Amino acid sequence: MELGIIGMGRMGANMAERLVLGGHRVTGFDQRADIRSALEKKDIGQADSLANLVSRLAAPKAVWMMVPSGEPVDATIAELTPLLKQGDVIIDGGNSNYKDSQRRGQSLAAKKIDYVDCGTSGGIRGLKEGYSMMIGGDAAVVERLRPIFETLAPAADRGWGRVGPGGAGHFTKMIHNGIEYGLMQAYGEGFSIMQHKQEFGLDLHQIAEIWRYGSVVRSWLLDLASEALAKNAKLDGIAPYVADSGEGRWTVAEAIDLDVPAPVITLSLLQRLRSRETNSFSDKLLSALRNEFGGHEVKKD
Repeated sequence: MELGIIGMGRMGANMAERLVLGGHRVTGFDQRADIRSALEKKDIGQADSLANLVSRLAAPKAVWMMVPSGEPVDATIAELTPLLKQGDVIIDGGNSNYKDSQRRGQSLAAKKIDYVDCGTSGGIRGLKEGYSMMIGGDAAVVERLRPIFETLAPAADRGWGRVGPGGAGHFTKMIHNGIEYGLMQAYGEGFSIMQHKQEFGLDLHQIAEIWRYGSVVRSWLLDLASEALAKNAKLDGIAPYVADSGEGRWTVAEAIDLDVPAPVITLSLLQRLRSRETNSFSDKLLSALRNEFGGHEVKKD
């Protein structure tokens, strides 16, 4: 099958390479010329514009976007739409808000252009391991794209599926990432407690390796934690600053809208925000209050 991919960052390029290895024809477009030129070495076609990309594809045309969520997606769709015809399909494989995906799907449907939202997990390791894909959109359209999903997935019959109508794919991926926040926070806290128990001289990498086999807390995240600790046992040179892509925030907001208690995911998000406060005013006020009501000593900068 033939596919055009927009956004040839590391993940987009890896997806293209996996598809080519699976026998598909792929043409990629990225705004950076140096990234485009690197595609030829992996038998990935390169286009120097969206118009050029679309012109290279056979009908019905399928274009997969791997661009940042929000305005870049809308801008890409606005440029693509006049280039596409009835029966062509746009696949959003990024981390878009599901409400935006619903809006975009409805707008494109009026133009007889299909839209599929594909929540994609697997990161930079997907080239080797395959990608987990949660797909929203018309069932017939998703079925037509089956060869693409089967090739990108860990296996043709696992790790991917249509989860519902338009928006359902990105909604499911949003919840997936919210769960990921909680899991990562739990691992971080557990290893931190062990790291502070100096009297035992614990080898955190060794413990991670023990847990990886047979333990109820084994997971791919634990595998990655073990690899990180093997490379840098004390995590020297890594700032205690944790970014977020936005999906954790959306998950918490959705939980509030639905009156669903989600304390673990919510607190893990707040902990990420807390990691960015290098000069916390709230902590200063707490210290000042303890001094005011109890005369407790205030530590000076």
